[in-house]
Amino acid sequence: MPSEHIIVIGAGIVGASSAIWLRRAGYEVTLLDRGQPGMGASYGNGGILASCSIVPVTGPGLLKKSPAYLADPNFPLFLRWGYVPKLVPWLIKYMSNANESDTRRISQGLATIVGDSLEQHQALTTGTRAAKWVQESDYSFAYPDRSAFEADAFAWQLRREAGFEPSFIEGNAVQEAEPILGPKTKLLAVLKNHGFILNPGSYVGDLVELLKEMGGKFVQAEVKDFELAGGQVSAVDTNVGRIHCDKAVVSSGVWSKPLMQKLGLNVPLEAERGYHIMFKNPNLKPNNPMMLTAGKFVTTAMDQGVRCAGVVEFGGLSETLSKAPLKLLRRKAQAMFPDLTYGSDEEWLGYRPAPSDSLPLIGELRETGVFTAFGHHHIGLTGGPKTGRLVADMIAGNHTNNDIRPFEPMRFAVGK
Repeated sequence: MPSEHIIVIGAGIVGASSAIWLRRAGYEVTLLDRGQPGMGASYGNGGILASCSIVPVTGPGLLKKSPAYLADPNFPLFLRWGYVPKLVPWLIKYMSNANESDTRRISQGLATIVGDSLEQHQALTTGTRAAKWVQESDYSFAYPDRSAFEADAFAWQLRREAGFEPSFIEGNAVQEAEPILGPKTKLLAVLKNHGFILNPGSYVGDLVELLKEMGGKFVQAEVKDFELAGGQVSAVDTNVGRIHCDKAVVSSGVWSKPLMQKLGLNVPLEAERGYHIMFKNPNLKPNNPMMLTAGKFVTTAMDQGVRCAGVVEFGGLSETLSKAPLKLLRRKAQAMFPDLTYGSDEEWLGYRPAPSDSLPLIGELRETGVFTAFGHHHIGLTGGPKTGRLVADMIAGNHTNNDIRPFEPMRFAVGK
């Protein structure tokens, strides 16, 4: 049994998964978070185990289309204009990937992390208290009609190349399959072997309880710096004191960037402000999770109601909710679900960690013993368990058949 002590920084889905797989490998594990487990980005995501989420936002033609998107009040992309000067350096790098060759490269990398998401969540949780949150399902892309589906030909080409072939439901059969949908939706492109989480926050909370049952520890603490001895991490400094370790895993989402700067790596990573609305006590729920392509949002049936999520805003880490994204999300939900009624609702804002190349950072930072596991952009919940397993295998020295080169954290080092 390994005798090393591993500190995992960040108790979202990635950190909790990493900690559990490390503990299963026999390591002493301490999980740290400045807040409560699962209450960051993991709390507010769309809840879908979207194995087909391999198409980055930066597709071909995005640069040409962006001005029109920003000018369109019905498109779910928003900027806080006062933040733009700070955003520009990252944005230039981000938009440089908006071409076919880079889109294909990124898509292939994402498929490694998310392609077997349901199986990875099941492997993480089967036989544990957390298993009850993991649900198997189809995943549907809802379109106004066949021509709208065909306009997405490039994205579906990438999905097909990764093994995701849809079946179709058309015409009035759409409403028979999904009574929550109004008459504006006339086609569903349905993918099998997906899933969703009934309550993402409670799910991660139960994973951390599982870790403690296995002999791991959770400590509420904010990491301030790393202590290195001979170039190797030997401790982390926190607001509650120094904690010694043999290795560390950084999985703290957008807050990973300043920790990387402590170690000399300036990661081009921005906070993508994501919103959701939970419609509680609804009269209707989707039978399966859906991407509403006409509104660019996802909807999922959860234990508290119907969650609609997916609006994007760039504007830093301000905790103030913007009115326009939420108004648009409400308007789009009403248009897609005209018969939906509900008792109350909850609005939420969180921060997706968005690297400039849309690929997470997974691997050891030089030979410091500090491993990265962050930057999952839109695939954190989907890819969290696979990432945790990869990190645990790296630390244990186990061989993997997965190509992890696209996630090399040193790709952002000066001169790269």
